[in-house]
Amino acid sequence: MLTLLTLSFHIIYATVGVGIPLLIMIAQWVGIKKNDEHYILMARRWARGFVVTVAVGVVTGTAIGLQLSLLWPNFMELAGNVIALPLFMEVFAFFFEAIFLGIYLYTWDRFEDQRKHLMLLIPVAIGAAMSAFFITTVNGFMNAPQGFDFANGAFTNVNPIYAMFNAATPTKVSHVVVTAFMTSAFILASIASFRLVRGSNHIYYKKALYLTMKVGLVFAIAAALIGDFSGKYLAEYQPEKLAAAEWHFETEGYAPLVLFGVLDEDNEAQYAIKIPYALSILGHGSPSAEIIGLNDFPEDETPPLFIHYLFDLMVTIGMGMVALALVYWIGVKRGWAFVSTKPFRWLLVLGGPLSILAIEAGWWMAEFGRQPWILRGIMLTSEAATSSEHVDLMLILFAGLYFILGVGTVVILRRMFRNNPVEKELSEQGGGET
Repeated sequence: MLTLLTLSFHIIYATVGVGIPLLIMIAQWVGIKKNDEHYILMARRWARGFVVTVAVGVVTGTAIGLQLSLLWPNFMELAGNVIALPLFMEVFAFFFEAIFLGIYLYTWDRFEDQRKHLMLLIPVAIGAAMSAFFITTVNGFMNAPQGFDFANGAFTNVNPIYAMFNAATPTKVSHVVVTAFMTSAFILASIASFRLVRGSNHIYYKKALYLTMKVGLVFAIAAALIGDFSGKYLAEYQPEKLAAAEWHFETEGYAPLVLFGVLDEDNEAQYAIKIPYALSILGHGSPSAEIIGLNDFPEDETPPLFIHYLFDLMVTIGMGMVALALVYWIGVKRGWAFVSTKPFRWLLVLGGPLSILAIEAGWWMAEFGRQPWILRGIMLTSEAATSSEHVDLMLILFAGLYFILGVGTVVILRRMFRNNPVEKELSEQGGGET
């Protein structure tokens, strides 16, 4: 429970930490290209807020490292020497990002040529993406362990590089990075839309909304495409997770994709939407392809069936955001009036929180879908956990810490931008167009 709480809280800051640097870089690049002070100001304001989230991300990331040793000592004893390299490299990537972020912020007014200043963002974005890469390879290793020989309860002939580049790495890393870009874009779009709903008609927010929704649309489509590859990975390497997520019990071809619904006593899906042949296509690219059913696995090695709802939630929100962003983009291009109405802008406001919820659902599915294994096929979660009696106390203490950090983040960001509104900053720069 404590690990679930920590990961659920940290994933919000980790997602923003990976995605926001690219958004800052795009805004500043557009500002330079168009000689538009609004986009330059976007980059500056987003960078200020980003620093706050980075600081909190450091605390929650440190908590995860601490909990790995305290809560999962048997796992770290067994697999620590295999995954130590990506864990170390993740810390290095973060410091690489943080150093250049500090230089970027400190030198904002020290470059006459904004293009030179923009170059400082490249290592920030690279460091953020590499941080996601290294930590995700650890999760990939837990799902598809390789790079060692296992005998007599110990790992021998360890190859950390081979372990990092496991079968799960390509789809997991690409999905994590792309959805981080997508979610960060929709969060910023949500903020811009909220300002417009609350009465501001400043062109700054309109430009911010259009830019972030367009970027969000691109990465939402990319996430959907990568999701297809993820389905094929699961069919090949973790068929029990795919079967549990789709309530697919009998091995068969022409398998339908099951969305929503509930299970009856005979494990038959009721009130569900079934898309013919779609699961076979998702798993192997052919409508006649055979999909392994959950009944082919030992009952004590099958994931919990509630991950079906997590899968549905993730996919529904993802496809909904693709549709919403596409309608907005086409509407702006064609001059549809309803995309500027309050009801539609409220939908855009909801897009940010819903995207975060989709990220959470995706991670919950990934973690619960691996159960009962912490290291698939080798070590059970029950074997890896600590036997300490003080975990409940730690849960209360860390929950209090996360509450303080969460509330503190909101308060600091609100005060930061409320005391420095767009209009004020533009007037100080000699702008202020509305």
